[in-house]
Order: sequence, then structure tokens, then C-alpha cells
Amino acid sequence: MQLSRSSGSSRALRPPVEKDDRVTPDLILPYEGVLPDFASRPVWCGRGSTVIGAARIGAQAWIGDAAVIRADGQSISLGDRFWLGHRSTVHIATRTHGTQVGDRVTVGRNSVVHACTVGCDVVIEDDVVILDGAEIGDGAVIEAGSTVFPRTKLPGGYAYGGTPARANRAIGPDEVAERAERLRERMGDGSATEPGALPEVEDSVFVARTARLRGRVSLGAGASVLFCCDLNAEVGPIVVGADTNIQDNTAIRTRAEGVVIGRDTTIAHNVRIADCRIGARALIGIGATIAPGTLIADDVMLAAGATTDPGQMLEAGYLWGGRPARILSALDAEKRAMMIRIVEGYCRHGREYRAAQEGLA
Repeated sequence: MQLSRSSGSSRALRPPVEKDDRVTPDLILPYEGVLPDFASRPVWCGRGSTVIGAARIGAQAWIGDAAVIRADGQSISLGDRFWLGHRSTVHIATRTHGTQVGDRVTVGRNSVVHACTVGCDVVIEDDVVILDGAEIGDGAVIEAGSTVFPRTKLPGGYAYGGTPARANRAIGPDEVAERAERLRERMGDGSATEPGALPEVEDSVFVARTARLRGRVSLGAGASVLFCCDLNAEVGPIVVGADTNIQDNTAIRTRAEGVVIGRDTTIAHNVRIADCRIGARALIGIGATIAPGTLIADDVMLAAGATTDPGQMLEAGYLWGGRPARILSALDAEKRAMMIRIVEGYCRHGREYRAAQEGLA
């Protein structure tokens, strides 16, 4: 069965299935006229699951609650029996890399597979980040909480852990299969909440249909809240500046004074944010965690997988990284230009996605 790559209207994107039949994603959108291509109906698609653009998904796929597969600008190819856990994200790098994944790959919860190549029979456990240009060999295990740095090559047959991920020990195919099975069994039914009603926003703002916003959320002109994000402002407010993008599966939850994010800032995939202040023209990397009371100045880049300590202050003009974050280097002209390009690209994505989403029946 194919939800085919087509340049036709985006109004009829789903096959006619029963309302409670969980074999198609909750949201399917084209990108530049191209729809996802499924080799066959998935075995399961969870609440809020989202698939976009030039993605080819193999037979017997399992797509968890609030899982996102987003091929907007490069292609994604996922092999047969691909398993994507709840609140995990598969994405590309628009200017440089697509994502290629082999057969029988299992991805746990809250992980990000980004612009990389993954072999067959690979297990990617919970809270893992795999970054641009990385290559994972057949029969590897990436253990929970690990970060695979850009352009890293990890040969098959080993279990890897840490940040950056390093080989811990050799591992055989029987143990790989057992760990994949245990990971799938632990997945259960998921915990994603149903998306709420879309808020009233001005025409320049994009809020994905599978995002969930509660409480006092204020979005500046040109801002975007992408797929399966969860913004909970039922205690303190969440204020998002103009042209700021909040990417797939990011969760922002206030428990006290709230969260304020400046303009022209990027919050990448699967970021976790508590009460804090984030300045203008910042970039918060994939899978980062921002602790309560953090103060991030203007013009800061926080690396993927990094964490902050409660009350920590991140000074302007630097790349920060690590657990907890520390200064790694000054922001040079190349990094600043990249940060600007990302913001501009997501402003464009927001306009495109709003038009496509409004075109759905």
C-alpha cells in the first residue's frame, strides 16, 4: 500500500480506514508536493504519529505515539520491520544529509536519528541522539542516554555508550536480538496525550496539528511549534519570541515563574525545558535539557545532548556543551551564519506547513 509520492492535492492524504484503526499515522503531509511512500500498511501507528515528505518506510513498520518522521529537503529511507518508539524523531539535514536506515532496526523512546546512516539489526535505546553524517554498522547497540557525534563511524558488532558514544564491548547477534525484543516489550501503549485544539494565532504563526499547547502560551509573529511538541503553561506562562522555531517532540513545562524564549532562536528536536530564560539568536541543540532557573544569554549555542545545572548562567558569544554545560569555544562567523540559516529555513517551513495543514480535509 502506498501513500504515494505525488504532486497532486494534499486534501486526500489518507486511505479510508476506520477511525480507531491504528495503521496509518495521525498526520501525513507532503513536502514540495511529495508524500511519504509506505511499502505496506504499518503494523501500528500511535497517537499523534506524524510522517512528512520524501520518506520511504518499509514493510511491517511500528510507529509509536508522537513519533515523527520528517523528510523535508532530503530523503529518508527506513527498511523493513523498522520500529520507532514513542516521542522519537527521524529527520534530515536540509543542505547536506538524508537519513538511511536498514532492516530490523529498533529505536526506543525519546531518541533522535538525524541525518545519518544506520545499518541492519541495530538497536538504538531510549534517549539517544545520533547526529549528522554518523554511520552505525550492522548489529550495533547504542545504549540509553548516549550521543553519537557528527561524522562518527561506529563499526557493527559492539555495544556503544556515553557522550560521545564509545565501544564498551563486543556483542553478538543473539544478544542484539534479545535487547531489541526487550526494548519493544517495554514500550507498552505509550503515554502521549491527545493533541488539543489549535490555539488562535496570527497568520504568520505555525502550530502543528499534532502539537499540544496548554495554558498561557504566547507566540510571536513568525514563530513555529512543530510536530508533537508539548508546551504546558498551566502554572507559569510560556513566551516565545518572533521567528523562533520549536522543533519536533520538544517539551516545555512550567512549574513556577515560566519560560521566556527570545526572538530568532532555534529549539531543536526532543529538547526538555523547565522554567528558564533563553535569549535571542540562540540555538539549543538536539536532545538538550535545560534545568530550572537556567539563564541563557543572547547569541549562545548549546550543543546536542548537553544539560545545564539549576540556576546556571550561559554567557553570550560561546558554544557550550557537556553535562553540565561548559564553554567549548567562541562562536565564530561560520556558526553564527548557520544559526541564521536555520531560523530562516524554519520560517519558510512554517509557512509551507501551515498551508499544507490548512489544505487537509
